[in-house]
Amino acid sequence: MAQTAPFSPDTLMDLLSTVKAPQTGLSLASAGRLESCTVDDGGRLTLTLTVPREQASALSALCDDAAKKLQTLPNVTSATIILTAHRPAGVPDPQPGGHAGSLPPAAAPARPAAGAGHRPLGGAAPAPGTPVLPGVKTIIAVASGKGGVGKSTTAVNLAVGLGMEGLKTGLLDADIHGPSLHRMLGTTGKPDVVEGRLQPVQAWGIRAVSLGMLVDEKAAMIWRGPMVMGAINQLLTDVDWGDLDVMVVDLPPGTGDAHLSLTQKVPLSGAVIVSTPQDIALIDARRGVTMFEKVKVPVLGLVENMSYFCCPNCGHNTELFGHGGARREAEAMGVPFLGEVPLLADIRSSGDSGVPLVIGAPNSEGGKAWRAIAHTVAAAIRVLPH
Repeated sequence: MAQTAPFSPDTLMDLLSTVKAPQTGLSLASAGRLESCTVDDGGRLTLTLTVPREQASALSALCDDAAKKLQTLPNVTSATIILTAHRPAGVPDPQPGGHAGSLPPAAAPARPAAGAGHRPLGGAAPAPGTPVLPGVKTIIAVASGKGGVGKSTTAVNLAVGLGMEGLKTGLLDADIHGPSLHRMLGTTGKPDVVEGRLQPVQAWGIRAVSLGMLVDEKAAMIWRGPMVMGAINQLLTDVDWGDLDVMVVDLPPGTGDAHLSLTQKVPLSGAVIVSTPQDIALIDARRGVTMFEKVKVPVLGLVENMSYFCCPNCGHNTELFGHGGARREAEAMGVPFLGEVPLLADIRSSGDSGVPLVIGAPNSEGGKAWRAIAHTVAAAIRVLPH
């Protein structure tokens, strides 16, 4: 359990002031403002500083050495420094009275592309009234009421499947606390930044961006709600998505800040809800449907993931989590049922290997199921108003 650190602000800032940039003399203490400091029962100290956005890159280079200074404090076993940045004056916050989180300084590449100008991400905001994603015709969300039901795996295979249906497709990983789509797509390295805008990674016929492409995989995203919303805003507005027929957005589990932020920021055309068959998962799936109905986003349908286990040796199907619950729930709520996806070892291995199942094993039971779901969603997208 984390608790407020027993160190005075002066003690903390004095330590931070001892680490300075050699060329400028800039320090975290001189440029930053202490926002919070906590220490958990294991002696792990987490310190959050608000810094000027334009100085974030330079200050991030000081964090490792400054953290070592903090580890000299009594009973501190390790230290982590988190930098957040306020938006420039005149740019609205994502919610009244809130403040926007900033993508980590690692979002900027170490070297700009040859011949290309660059600026820090978020350096310019769209003019008021400008569409956030003017080149994107349709935006659909993939959501689940709870974690562990295969939502991200569904989002990846759905997006790649839509690309195989002939739609120009983008995939945005809005699961800020647990970004994983970069691994599922097999991407490595950081995206390029050209003229201050992040360039989506091309993978398996689609364009994709995930916070996991920008931060260390071992880094914990210890961000408050307004910071999460700020990061999602940047992934929408600071990325050069270009022209797309459809953008698939992988939302975090539940019905929280990220969902509301997205529905307020962009015109969602529909949502796909993922659940497993058992009642405890369907309770949360029902909440997800209700949330999208309340914000006037049509539910394109429910997907029943892990619908049954197909034995690779004998071909016998075993209903580990029950079967047909999502279909019955869809019928009860009056929303479409999109299909059943079995529980297969190939699905797990495809996520680890970075090759989506619809590409690596299109004729497997799971590959055929996701292709069919993508075909159904593509048909629904083509008749949606743009």
